Amino acid sequence: MVGAFTAFILFGTGLLWLPISADGPGHVGLEDALFTSTSAATVTGLASTDISRFSLFGELVILMLIQVGGFGIMTIGSVLAIVASHRVGLRQRMLAQAEIGAVDMGDLRRLILAIARITLAVEASLAVVLFLRFWQQGYEEGPVASAYSGIFHSVASFNNAGISLYADNLAGFVTDPVVVIGVSLGFIIGGLGFPILVESWRRTAQRRTTVRSAHWTLHTKITLMATAALLVFGPLVVMTFEWTNPATLGPLDTFDKILSGWFQGVTPRTAGFNTVDIGGMNEPTLLVITTLMFIGAGPASTAGGIKVTTFAVLGFVLWSEVRGNTDMNVFRRRLPSNLIRQALTVALLAIGLVVGATLVLMSVEDLPLTPALFEITSAFGTVGLSTGITGTIGASGHILLMLVMLAGRVGPVTFVTALALRERVPAYRYPEERPIIG
Repeated sequence: MVGAFTAFILFGTGLLWLPISADGPGHVGLEDALFTSTSAATVTGLASTDISRFSLFGELVILMLIQVGGFGIMTIGSVLAIVASHRVGLRQRMLAQAEIGAVDMGDLRRLILAIARITLAVEASLAVVLFLRFWQQGYEEGPVASAYSGIFHSVASFNNAGISLYADNLAGFVTDPVVVIGVSLGFIIGGLGFPILVESWRRTAQRRTTVRSAHWTLHTKITLMATAALLVFGPLVVMTFEWTNPATLGPLDTFDKILSGWFQGVTPRTAGFNTVDIGGMNEPTLLVITTLMFIGAGPASTAGGIKVTTFAVLGFVLWSEVRGNTDMNVFRRRLPSNLIRQALTVALLAIGLVVGATLVLMSVEDLPLTPALFEITSAFGTVGLSTGITGTIGASGHILLMLVMLAGRVGPVTFVTALALRERVPAYRYPEERPIIG
């Protein structure tokens, strides 16, 4: 999977480096082409150069990288194989299964096609809404430009890319509730994860009017519960610390403060769009946003981070230990011990990666802690929010960020899959002894 993503990034780099991709004479520099391709393919959104440097062809290449990178390299390959020969090889099926979070390989073909239909349905619906808004409000010149902008931001939103056609991202729409809410709904839906979307799709297709909570999978319940909690927590924190900040929410009226506070509180977990200046935020806000970026969204989604289920499982572990429970029970289901070990391993390795990469970035670019940690976490979480330093750092910093973006996009998937496949029962066990804790 890492090799497939790397090859795809290099392919995109070659296209973006062509003179036809540049808006003007010459071509975009190789470093900027590579960084932009990596950012788009990993659906991150960090930018080393302004998107206005790219021509229409270059923008379409970026759009293609976002769509394929978000949907999944292996999943795309499986779809093409299904269309071409109605056959998918075992190796390809296993890779696609890991990428989209499938449980049953026997139903993988129908699952992939369902994901494709859901993706197109959500993106098309949001594109229509944005097209009508851009056209009616005169944000773009004519229906063609409005339709193009609507499609681009719809794809970028659902795939949690955070890349915009505008130099100030979405700051020009800070007071427009249709654009703000529409885009936020797009990346929230995309951030839930394909397993939840497919489950919801199938229940809708079956025309079930009422479904008891007990009938939903444990994964769906945990993901929705954790997502709902963070969707409330994030905006409340942003509005609390930024309400009077003249660089962010301060100049807005009450309704627009709530609207922008909501948007900037939900986007850090997934997308990376911004309607206010991130670099102008207060330190406590940046710390909370960094935490949200580290957590991320749902597994097998278009988002990065350690995922909300990992975070929730760690919370359940803490709660069970505090209460003295020997079993980990969640929604009348017992979590296996190997799942807890996987969650702890993923979280600790992610912390090690973020801390280590932050130290390297601080060293090579002579940056203070807060912006360096923020940028690295944004890259790891494939979010794309930036305090403004990505475009100012040198080649060493860009290479580091690209490696972290790639690790954040494919690392958790491949690592968890490897852990699951390598699990083995030892032939013997050593005597038990407890060290002192605390």
